[in-house]
Amino acid sequence: MGNVIDGVKTKKLKVIPDERGRLMEMLRCDDEIFEKFGQIYMTTAYPGVVKGWHYHKVQNDNFVIVKGMVKVVLYDDREGSSTRGKVNEFFLGEHNPTLLHIPKLVVHGFKGISVEEAIIINCPTEPYNYKTPDEFRIDPHNNKIPYDWNRKDG
Repeated sequence: MGNVIDGVKTKKLKVIPDERGRLMEMLRCDDEIFEKFGQIYMTTAYPGVVKGWHYHKVQNDNFVIVKGMVKVVLYDDREGSSTRGKVNEFFLGEHNPTLLHIPKLVVHGFKGISVEEAIIINCPTEPYNYKTPDEFRIDPHNNKIPYDWNRKDG
């Protein structure tokens, strides 16, 4: 994938359907993309809801959307990065089963773009620290990030 923010990786996921249902492996310890296990959690987005922006100083994220569709947007504001100032959009979910690896310090957010609640599974490299969370928030609309969350019709 050209023009991707430095350190961002994707892994196309294989869905194995049969008459009983389907199976989809998301992240394996023998994957090239795997670093280490912190925890696994689920988050959701209702249609049209933006959850962002935020970044982490320690953890890397591994997103998989297992229900619905989500637009995940990344912004590279890292000092010294070869892709500083770059924005990436990823349309992920049931119609594009993909794992998205988001490196620490890359600002990210997502928007539910399906007609029903979207379900996101994240397997970050660190467990959530309740006393000192590794989560740094930026207002989704009032900021210096060159991105507009509105849908682009046409």
